[in-house]
Amino acid sequence: MADGSSFYITTPIFYVNDVPHIGHAYTEVAADVLARWHRQAGEDTWMLTGTDEHGQKILRTATANGVTPKQWADKLVAEAWIPLLETIDIANDDFIRTTDERHEANVQKFLQKLYDDGHIYTGEYEGYYCVGCEEYKQQSELVPGAGEYEGQLVCAIHSKPVELLHEKNYFFRMSAFGDKLLALYEDRADFVQPESARNEVVSFVKQGLADLSISRSTFDWGVKVPWDETHVVYVWFDALLNYVTAAGYGQDDEEFARRWPAQHIVGKDILRFHAVIWPAMLMAAGLEVPKGVFGHGWLLVGGEKMSKSKLTGIAPEQITETFGSDAFRYYFLRAIAFGQDGSFSWEDLAARYQAELANGFGNLASRVVAMITRYCDGAVPAAGTLTGADLEIGAVEQRATDASWEAIDRLAIHDAIGAAWELVDALNGYLTTEEPWMLAKDPAKRDRLETVLATAYHGLGTLAVLLSPVLPIATAKLWTALGAPGAVQEQRIDRANEWATGTQVAPLEALFPRVEVAE
Repeated sequence: MADGSSFYITTPIFYVNDVPHIGHAYTEVAADVLARWHRQAGEDTWMLTGTDEHGQKILRTATANGVTPKQWADKLVAEAWIPLLETIDIANDDFIRTTDERHEANVQKFLQKLYDDGHIYTGEYEGYYCVGCEEYKQQSELVPGAGEYEGQLVCAIHSKPVELLHEKNYFFRMSAFGDKLLALYEDRADFVQPESARNEVVSFVKQGLADLSISRSTFDWGVKVPWDETHVVYVWFDALLNYVTAAGYGQDDEEFARRWPAQHIVGKDILRFHAVIWPAMLMAAGLEVPKGVFGHGWLLVGGEKMSKSKLTGIAPEQITETFGSDAFRYYFLRAIAFGQDGSFSWEDLAARYQAELANGFGNLASRVVAMITRYCDGAVPAAGTLTGADLEIGAVEQRATDASWEAIDRLAIHDAIGAAWELVDALNGYLTTEEPWMLAKDPAKRDRLETVLATAYHGLGTLAVLLSPVLPIATAKLWTALGAPGAVQEQRIDRANEWATGTQVAPLEALFPRVEVAE
């Protein structure tokens, strides 16, 4: 059961150098489903997403397109990143841009405090820099180039050549926080999840931390260093601070105390920034570290990580235009164990849509509503004497409610959906065994017919509540058809099986219509 506390959840803020693909959408949907679940459990919930608009990569992309970096960012945000949220039905509470005044001003406040407290010094650095990652790379993170890049060192993630940079910059004394970070990981075993991610982070920190270069002087697109405007703040140092600047840091102490700390959902390729650099920054500033950092896996297409440059980036609307946003949300969170890599294929998506959504859940909903309409003139029947089979459905409703909440508490979204789906399967099996269509033929079995339909109706309502964070459109339609009071999103999901029934059902269109998929 929920404890009524606050729950603040974030996605990473995404680079606006290009349009979003389904990898970005996957992160958004995961955070949104967790936020919706907590919101429906009565918690003071806040979901943040946004865009990262500073740095050398954005500057170069904008220059190549003949516009200023701000013009480029404005265009991409308006035409691609904000529309993405509507495409996949994200109910975020805030959207932050690193070019917002509220962000830039408070980044400078944070940085000034670290400087005043002696955590920042001047130094020189030479190293291999990947513009795609906006990160200096160790030799172990580079691989020999192939094809046009043969003979050059390339980033293992982007497969693009790195640049050898030598700069006089400001440095953050991150090396001073190694022991404190290891103590954090030891004291709070769930701070970094899943366990594979935690092991990677612990191993990395145990090797020893270097100080972090946190400014650039070779270009000017970024937040100015407050005591030296010839430098701009390193894009990652700037970007990570969005989680606190959006929550009121530096301008609204009451709001900040209410929201912070946050649970971060990130891709595993940016795990170290969030699980090492970010908590060290907060420790230096005397602020509480995040509630936790969850590094989810990659979406793979043809065995490779999603990538625009490798032509494996699939736009979310390519899926939603055929299958709808609910199916998009369901597929990626059900087919992939959250925290692991997962392979996307059109064939698997189409198969799961038909078998699980259309035939499993959608057909169940249509049958129950149609039988109440046909056999009871639409009036919701009352249950009579309950058999073991009826009681078992009630028990499954209780188990599904408890198990789904327990899974969400440990960020296992796939297990939460799986718990609800046990009820889908149980109800379909119940109808097959009880055969209400046969009971309807015998007037002497009228009481039994109404009990079976009442039991199925109640189980269907529990499903609508449990699945509403994942399938908001379909469950809203179903809730209306059930004649239940209020909106489905207003129901307490941690008490899903205690929902208040209606008195009259209404017609229900197919929740997941048949789709034609091109061969």
